[in-house]
Amino acid sequence: MSPKRLLCAAALYLCFAGVAAFAQTAAPTMEPADQPGTEASAPEMPAPAPIAPMTPAAPAAAPAKAAPQTASAPEPPAPPMTGPVRNVVLVHGAFVDGSSWNGVVAKLQQKGYHVSSVQNPLTSLADDVAATRRVLARQEGPTMLVGHSWGGVVITEVAANAPNVAGLVYVAAIAPELRESAMDLLKRAPPMPAGQAMSTDPSGFLWLDRGRYHADFAADVPENVTRVLSAAQVPIAAKAFSETVSQVGWKDKPSWYVLTTKDRAVSPEVQKFMADRMGAKVVPVASSHLAPVSHAGAIADVIDRAARELSRQQ
Repeated sequence: MSPKRLLCAAALYLCFAGVAAFAQTAAPTMEPADQPGTEASAPEMPAPAPIAPMTPAAPAAAPAKAAPQTASAPEPPAPPMTGPVRNVVLVHGAFVDGSSWNGVVAKLQQKGYHVSSVQNPLTSLADDVAATRRVLARQEGPTMLVGHSWGGVVITEVAANAPNVAGLVYVAAIAPELRESAMDLLKRAPPMPAGQAMSTDPSGFLWLDRGRYHADFAADVPENVTRVLSAAQVPIAAKAFSETVSQVGWKDKPSWYVLTTKDRAVSPEVQKFMADRMGAKVVPVASSHLAPVSHAGAIADVIDRAARELSRQQ
């Protein structure tokens, strides 16, 4: 064989020998991928997976249970205010507005009181209660809450759970018991003249006959004044007289009652029944129903004495 052919044969031999060596070394690395035993063992490795529920996720639920206990805890009742009583809130009745207290306001201001007169819409018990609470919330310190006529129903509801109300003064006012209405109390006596002078309009509001306003509502008020009052009267929703109170302030507040002995709207006998039932300190005044106008000085004196008495007890 020529040297040239011998060299080519040697080169071919070396190539085949390299390929064979490469195949022998590569085969062991590829073999595990082809072995079925190796594939089966891979999924079995995560067999401890059922332990996963034992992770800290379960204890995390414990704080969530504690939240409702804090949210449902009742708030402690607000303690009553202490100190001298220097605030007075006045609540008017039907067929008048807050100006019916003007004489009383002036007298009390002269005595150094901070006085507020509520303007009740007279559209429902709830509306009047809301109006009174708005004014009461503006008072800084202990307050005397005073109601005339229908206003007595309002202050009875408002005073309950009101920490800044030190005491109550009822002026010829209606003072219901729990779930009792104004009509329930008025029915305890024969119909009064003022009640017979009322009429209901198509909207369900009660008006007092202008011609009888003076005689049946304010007989001891100058007639020229009652003409103005009757012209500016504020009607009351008839349904209000049948609405009952859901809480009673006079049960845990000291009370005073101005009993108008010449009243032709709320029977003096019914007034005495209510005053005795609540254990109020009764102050008789020979007045018509509209005592805040005809006897402003006497009404202011009662409020002043009540406030002073409560201040001495502090």
